[in-house]
Amino acid sequence: MSLLRRGLPLILSLTLALAGATSARAQAALDEIQKTKTIRIAIPTDFPPYGSIGADMQPQGLDIDIARLIASKMGVKAELIPTTTANRVPYLQTHRADLVISTLGKNAEREKVIDFTMAYSPFFIAVFGPKTTAAAEPAALAGKSIGVTRGSVDDAELTKVAPASTEVRRFEDNNSTISAFVAGQTQLVATSAQVAAVMMEKNPKLGTELKFVLKESPNFVGVAKGEDALKAKVNEIIAQAKADGTLDAISKKWLGKPTGDLPL
Repeated sequence: MSLLRRGLPLILSLTLALAGATSARAQAALDEIQKTKTIRIAIPTDFPPYGSIGADMQPQGLDIDIARLIASKMGVKAELIPTTTANRVPYLQTHRADLVISTLGKNAEREKVIDFTMAYSPFFIAVFGPKTTAAAEPAALAGKSIGVTRGSVDDAELTKVAPASTEVRRFEDNNSTISAFVAGQTQLVATSAQVAAVMMEKNPKLGTELKFVLKESPNFVGVAKGEDALKAKVNEIIAQAKADGTLDAISKKWLGKPTGDLPL
């Protein structure tokens, strides 16, 4: 018998052992949460009304309420970790956070690297601009400048429809994107209706209006790949909150309207 053939059983055993260890690690999050009585949740702090810093210097918003609801139903403490659009997915991949509750939309690219629970709140993104700027459809973006947050769903959807001659200016976070538009550095902005509403309320003289919708994109909780037990637990909590009216109450509190129909 050759050395290679004699070594095959050992190689196979080692491979199965490693696979088992990887599987065990992949399902360890819920056990660790229950053991430490703490769940680490990445949340936004620059994206009102979903997440911002209140007058008391504490996080507040729809996503923060959802994070605290999940922690409460699990009987553990919520450790809230501020995140940005660009590092939400990496926080899950590097196990810096157990969950991401930060206006996270589901798309095919993200589903390759993380998992999603059922949706917990409504969300849509659109192009906004002054009433004096004509942009009722994607073709009208040709030759115009538009701001968007790098790596966001807004960015992905805008990139799909923007003509080649559109000057797309990408910024690192939502505050920078909105600030650039308000300062006149871009003619238009692609963002969520909620963010735009706050911007328009604070800057009425800009005469900003909705131009056209880019995508209906409800929010989902992000979970690391393979953490099926944790995902199932969060789905159970969201489903119950949806059935008993808690999700509607939170949505009305922050968005002024109930959740409506949300995808699973």
